[in-house]
Amino acid sequence: MRKQILLTGLSVAALILGACVQLQSGSQENDATVIHHNVITLDTHVDIPLTYMTPEMDPGMASDAQVDLGKMEIGGLDAAFFIVYTPQTKIAEGKYAEAKNIADTRYAAIQKLTEKYNDRIELARTADDVRRIHKVGKRVALIGMENAFPLGASVTDVPMWEKRGVRYMGITHMGHNQFGDSSNPKVQWGETDAMHGGLSPLGKELIKAMNDAGIMVDVSHAAKSTMMQAVALSRVPVIASHSGIMELAENARNLDDEQLRAIADNNGVTQVVAFAGYVKGLTDAQEDFKMSLRKEMGLETDKALYGMDEATKEIYLDRIKAMYELSPRANVADYVNHIDHAVKIAGIDHVGIASDFDGGGGIVGWKNASETLNITKELTKRGYSETDIEKIWSGNLLRVLEAVQEGARK
Repeated sequence: MRKQILLTGLSVAALILGACVQLQSGSQENDATVIHHNVITLDTHVDIPLTYMTPEMDPGMASDAQVDLGKMEIGGLDAAFFIVYTPQTKIAEGKYAEAKNIADTRYAAIQKLTEKYNDRIELARTADDVRRIHKVGKRVALIGMENAFPLGASVTDVPMWEKRGVRYMGITHMGHNQFGDSSNPKVQWGETDAMHGGLSPLGKELIKAMNDAGIMVDVSHAAKSTMMQAVALSRVPVIASHSGIMELAENARNLDDEQLRAIADNNGVTQVVAFAGYVKGLTDAQEDFKMSLRKEMGLETDKALYGMDEATKEIYLDRIKAMYELSPRANVADYVNHIDHAVKIAGIDHVGIASDFDGGGGIVGWKNASETLNITKELTKRGYSETDIEKIWSGNLLRVLEAVQEGARK
C-alpha cells in the first residue's frame, strides 16, 4: 500500500513538473514574441536578382524569393539592407562599364521598390530614419554595395553612391580586384592567395573616400590581410556585413578570433551570416563523399571545380545534396552558436545578424524572412536579455552607422 501511495505521489510530482516545464517553455516563447515585437530586427544582407521589380520578380507580391514584403511582415523582419551586388570579373578597363551597368540596374530596382510600395516600405539614410520608419509600422530598406569593382580605376564615384543611399560598401568579392585581395581568389583564373598583399594603393584611397563620404567600410569577402589593413586605416568603425566564425566552421570566408577582436577594438560590428556552408563544417564522412564525387566528375582540383560549365555545375549541385543524408544541414541552433562565440570573443556590443538570403543564405528554421522570429526565440532560450537582443538585431549596427556618418561630418 505504501509503495502504491509512493508511486502515486511520484506520478503526481512528475505531472506537476511536466506542467511547469510546459508553462516555462510557453512563457519563454511568449517572452521571445514580445521581445521580437519590441526591438528593431535588421538583416544586413539580402541579395536581389537583376529581374527585381519586374513582372518576373515583384517583391510586393507572394514570390519564391526568400525575402519579399509579405514574408518580412509575417516574420517580423523590420529592416533589411538590399544589395547592389556585382560579380567579380577579370580586372580590365572594358569590364568596369559592364559592372557599373549591373550596379545601376540593381540600384534602380531598390529605388523602384520604395516608390511603388511606399505605404509598406521606405528607404532609410540614417539610423534615425530607421527608427522613424519602424515607428509608423513600415518596413525599412537600406542599401549596401557588395564589391567596389563598379567604381572602376578611381574612387571618384564614392560620393555619388552615398547620395544614392548606399550605406556600406564591400571592398572585394570572390576574386581579387583593383582595391584589394579577396578571401577567395579565382583559382580558375590562376589567381594566387595574394595579388596586392592586402589593400592596393587604390584600395587605401577607397577606405579614406568611404570615411569621408560617411559610407561604412565592409570587410566581408576580403582577405585577412586586406581586412586587417582596412580596420587599421579606417578612422571610424567598420563592419563585416555577412561573415561566419572560423572557430566553428573552417572556411576562407569566415573570421578568426584575431579578426573578431580587431573589429571590436575598432568599435565596429561583425554581422554573423546564416549561410549554411559557413555555419556548419562538413564531417569526415561528408568530406569523403564530396571528394569521391569530385574525383568521379573530374573536378579534383579547385581550378576544375570553380571553372566547371553551367551544365556540369547543375549535375554536381544536384548530386552533392546526398551529402546531407550523412549529417543534417545547419540549423538555427548551429547559427546561434556562431553568435555565442562572437559575443564571447568580441563582446555583446560588436555582434549582429545577416541572412544572405537570396544569395545562398538560409538554414533549417530560418529558410526565409517569414521564419525570422525563430532567431529571437533561440536567443531568448539561451538567456540573452531584451537589451542584448536589441543590440544584436540592430542596435550595434545603427551605432556604427551613426559613428560613420558623424565621422564624415567632422
